Amino acid sequence: MSDQRQFQRMPCSALVEISHPSFGRVELRAKDLSDGGVYVHLGNHMALPVGTVVKAIIKRHTGVINQEPIDMRVVHHQPGGMGLMFI
Repeated sequence: MSDQRQFQRMPCSALVEISHPSFGRVELRAKDLSDGGVYVHLGNHMALPVGTVVKAIIKRHTGVINQEPIDMRVVHHQPGGMGLMFI
């Protein structure tokens, strides 16, 4: 299987606050971040179905990256994590 990534991933220790009407708000830890999206560790939370659109705020130890929530789409999940794409 070839790597079809369009953007280079960078390790990241940010927190990603995601919200959706079906579950409210939850804060997840990012594994990596790219210009295309972010991969988050799920911890005790269940993965959302692929295609689900959520609102996200990305927070680093230096402060919030985006003040206003941005739309992100679930594009894949693996045991323990899921990939979110900026839309």
